[in-house]
Amino acid sequence: MDKKYLRTLLFNVQTGDLTIDEAMERLKHLDYEDLGFAKVDHHRALRQGFPEVIYCPGKSTEQIVQIAQKMADTTNNVLATRAEPEVYEALKAVFPDAQYHKQAKAVVVHRDTSITGQGMVLIVAAGTADLYAAEEAALTAELMGSRVERLYDVGVSGIHRLFANQDKLQAANVLVVAAGMEGALASVVGGLVDKPVVAVPTSVGYGASFGGISALLTMLNTCATGVSVVNIDNGFGGGYTAALINRVQSGPMEE
Repeated sequence: MDKKYLRTLLFNVQTGDLTIDEAMERLKHLDYEDLGFAKVDHHRALRQGFPEVIYCPGKSTEQIVQIAQKMADTTNNVLATRAEPEVYEALKAVFPDAQYHKQAKAVVVHRDTSITGQGMVLIVAAGTADLYAAEEAALTAELMGSRVERLYDVGVSGIHRLFANQDKLQAANVLVVAAGMEGALASVVGGLVDKPVVAVPTSVGYGASFGGISALLTMLNTCATGVSVVNIDNGFGGGYTAALINRVQSGPMEE
């Protein structure tokens, strides 16, 4: 449950659109709501600054829709990750404003577009094959209120493409770098900037990349300082971490 929802609830009581009893009934679900198969954490936005996210694999389409409906009761933005097209169609039937981002395999209901971080998060991708993780990171950071820019296909095999964009690298408050194969791009970027770098190893690569383990180990063993690493293909985690850092570095925003 986010602060804007609480303010809206209070406003509706003041204007007579809701009775006090109706408002109290809605507040009964402040902590979490038990659906039997899932406990929807309405309190997460207050604790962590962003509502719960629906990870779709392992859930039925019906379960995903029910969770999303409950979340939409108390938050402005809903994010479903690793969503197949049929999940989007089911959510679209309930939320006409839902959008499907095919590359990121994410469904987004984005009703609050306010910017809560003054700085910019730059999403950097080594190659086009890494864009699924990069776009998941970008969407997550945008939903969390960060201004996001993208710099794609600048991997080390053509490193002049990266060097030609030094202005973007230096302008970012925090950077997310998605790379597969040997995962060297995060180290290179880390050695060029004085801002935090969040590295996202992807599972892109031939056999000896071991489904992203090679990139993960390279990123963990980087000699560049200021580089942190999330799990393989975890664009969501990379974008989330970057948005949190951006909020802290930007300082409090006036409401």
